[in-house]
Amino acid sequence: MEASNYRFKIMERICDLVFVVLIGFTLLGKTVDANEFEFDDAEFHANTTQMLSFLENFSNYSQSAAVYNPLYVGLTLIPGAAAKGAVCLDGSLPGYHLHRGFGAGANSWLVHLEGGGWCNSLRTCIYRKTTRRGSSKYFEKSLAFTGILSNRAEENPDFFNWNRVKVRYCDGASFTGDSEDRAHGLQFRGQKIWLAAMEELMSKGMRYANQALLSGCSAGGLASILHCDEFRGLFRRRTRVKCFADAGMFMDARDVSGGHTIRNMYQGVVSLQGSAKNLPRTCTNHLDPTSCFFPQNIVSNLRTPMFLLNAAYDSWQIIASLAPPSADHRGVWKACQKNPANCSPSQINFLQVFRKHMLNSLNRFSMSKQNGLFINSCFAHCQSERQDTWFADNSPLIGNKAIALAVGDWFFDRSSVKRIDCPYPCDKTCHNLVFRS
Repeated sequence: MEASNYRFKIMERICDLVFVVLIGFTLLGKTVDANEFEFDDAEFHANTTQMLSFLENFSNYSQSAAVYNPLYVGLTLIPGAAAKGAVCLDGSLPGYHLHRGFGAGANSWLVHLEGGGWCNSLRTCIYRKTTRRGSSKYFEKSLAFTGILSNRAEENPDFFNWNRVKVRYCDGASFTGDSEDRAHGLQFRGQKIWLAAMEELMSKGMRYANQALLSGCSAGGLASILHCDEFRGLFRRRTRVKCFADAGMFMDARDVSGGHTIRNMYQGVVSLQGSAKNLPRTCTNHLDPTSCFFPQNIVSNLRTPMFLLNAAYDSWQIIASLAPPSADHRGVWKACQKNPANCSPSQINFLQVFRKHMLNSLNRFSMSKQNGLFINSCFAHCQSERQDTWFADNSPLIGNKAIALAVGDWFFDRSSVKRIDCPYPCDKTCHNLVFRS
């Protein structure tokens, strides 16, 4: 199979250290314009939410275009959430989208946590509360359920008939914050949103589940790791409960200038939003809170079975963590970021070191029989929500195994799944993200 390349037209303009990326891309005849992706060369955190939204929006739009007449599921706000202090950044109600299971899946539940970056300063959180990432006032009234959320057996063979939920993300700290800034009208209530959403779903029948899977993409993938053992604690012991994180392995890695771009940003998230007390104690009992926002310091100590799906050359991390404008002053990484074919030998070597760092951090995790792993050598971000990467005729493969089948085999204990791809450029089944200026 040949690699599928998803091409975007990107316009950039720089003004007073701020540049706005206006993105228009055509996919299967459908053109989408996104004009909310604002980057700040002086402050990395203005970059993160926007680029994550960019890549996740691409997933949403591509999946909608790739599937004929996909299922759209309506929004439900949680009416009693405000009384519990469980509100979005702007104080509005949190919400979710639920499509009921049927047949043999009527008592099975898949809870998918939405992604969308983070905010780590008053400025970025004030901006965020004016978007769907910080206020339910801007939530879409319905969302396409495709990939792992699809209701079609031919698109989602193991989970199509389950109760499938997408929990909306409007706090900016992967559902972990619990503080406020009244002067600026900011509520950092991610942990309370998590609890209110779980209570709501339990009341809708999840308490009777005979099997349950917590999943998430990107910042939602990180959240599924951070909340995995909490999720397990909601159910009876005889209930089969597992967790799945897609593109959630954000690495504590040095950027191309030797700096700590992502660590500095995470430190702001944890500090501003009061996340420390809600992070896994198996980590915070021996590491600082910022370190405990990084999955590499958490996954090996989870008690609940976990499956990690990640691109070894995660597109978001390359663009916004490893080589952001603040670390790449001369722009020597821009061509490489847009297309891996443009990367120089030294840049490829840097990315191979990053891949090795990720794999080494998962050594202990992968030794546990209960855990699963699918690390493909693609330039991608979020592969479970997109139909073309989750399960289709030309889906990415490792050893002739598609992602959906690998996750299903692991969840139902049909086989052990520990699949790690050969290094780039050997995998010809990747759906790489390729940008066009």
